[in-house]
Amino acid sequence: MDVMKRTRSVVKLSGRVLNEAVSFIVFCALDLVDYMLCFLFKAIDMLFEAECKPCYCSSSAKEAITSSGSKILVSEQGGESTKIVSLSSTKLVLEDISDTLYSRPSLVSELSSFTLNELKKLKLEDPILQQQTKRGTSLCSGSSFTVNNTIVEMLQGKIGRLEKHPIPRWSDCDCNLCTSWMSSSSPSTKPNLFVRSQVPNIGKAKEDVVFIHGFISSSLFWTETLFPNFSSRARSSYRLFAVDLLGFGRSPKPSDSLYTLSEHLEMIEKSVLEAHNVKSFHIVAHSLGCILALSLAVKYPHSVKSLTFLAPPFYPVPKGEAHATQYVMRKIAPRRVWPIVSLGASLVCWYEHITRMVCFLICKNHRLWEFLTKLLTRNRVRTFLLEGFFCHTHNAAWHTLHNIICGTAGKIGTYLDAIKDNINVKVTIFHGKDDEVIPIECSYEVQRRIPRANVRVIDKKDHITIVVGRQKAFARELEEIWSMPNN
Repeated sequence: MDVMKRTRSVVKLSGRVLNEAVSFIVFCALDLVDYMLCFLFKAIDMLFEAECKPCYCSSSAKEAITSSGSKILVSEQGGESTKIVSLSSTKLVLEDISDTLYSRPSLVSELSSFTLNELKKLKLEDPILQQQTKRGTSLCSGSSFTVNNTIVEMLQGKIGRLEKHPIPRWSDCDCNLCTSWMSSSSPSTKPNLFVRSQVPNIGKAKEDVVFIHGFISSSLFWTETLFPNFSSRARSSYRLFAVDLLGFGRSPKPSDSLYTLSEHLEMIEKSVLEAHNVKSFHIVAHSLGCILALSLAVKYPHSVKSLTFLAPPFYPVPKGEAHATQYVMRKIAPRRVWPIVSLGASLVCWYEHITRMVCFLICKNHRLWEFLTKLLTRNRVRTFLLEGFFCHTHNAAWHTLHNIICGTAGKIGTYLDAIKDNINVKVTIFHGKDDEVIPIECSYEVQRRIPRANVRVIDKKDHITIVVGRQKAFARELEEIWSMPNN
């Protein structure tokens, strides 16, 4: 038995060392590829659009910028996010920008920083090392107001209401589906989100339900699965609204947006709550949408009746962790080649230009991929999932990922505490036991913070099949949740 235990330990250790060694080589190569793609995209942007698209490769900063008569002021950097305050002649706009957008050091850079820190611990007095240390920490000292140049450029366009880049960009899809929001709104008005609804044919609904999809998805995730499977009683009792989030599906995809939490919430409020006079409602949310649902419940404590989360990405941040955003990004994307989901998550989180190339190859040509999928599979479920996956821009996906999942890391605990104190909100969580995208510990963290929350772990289901493939059963479960009296 001892020999077997030692053998397993040796094999496990060897596998870990091999994974880390291969990962270091692979991600160093990816760092180089991303660096080269940066110059490639700048050259192509200049060729097609006569100017370069701002990116987050440069870590340089500015103290104050004046553009079109408006000054952009930036508050001191905390550990979790940088507060961007843009002052215009009409209103003051406060936005939360995650530092993970512009603070993603390469592996070689991190190794150098680690070595430098170890040398500092040994109290080496080398003046060169001291100079490097001062230079590396000058932007995080909190003694000045700083902001990444890319954010400044994008805010300049927003304040002046100037679209710096054409819509759609050359690397984005220009099909009727992806640009339908442009033709449905006038230049003087801000377009609403695309909302699919199902309302009672006769009589008046007693309550409403808002469905919020996850990352790189769309309202089809709900309307093609759950909506056809609700009972006639539910259809006559509830108004159902499934929304395409800002930047996804058929909703607007503005190139000057930073896709912050406040922007996403504002669009949901304007397009669903205000447009349809929604007063008392339940929320069903999947993955990233759970963060938006939680924020809505905090903002409307007397209106939200129940929260149903599916695989919520609520990563617990250890006490004393000064950089919550960076901690969550490394939990999501540890830069490892194995398991394969870690490789995919790391590519999406760490590499701005590689992901832009992926979006160019896949999203811009989504009509071809959808045609091939229909031709080969004849499977309707796979087709609508692909449509939701393809219909977004790189700008929308990149900023939403960092500003919502990573950027809210320091707020989630406060939001959960607010829901804990609001005993009138029912909280139910569904999580697939085989989910490799969001660990099941995230759901148990919600239950730890909100003891009355009911966690239901579904065997042999993953991040997608928690709904797809069991839509009839899930529809019945939702009806049961909505019909239960509040506490």
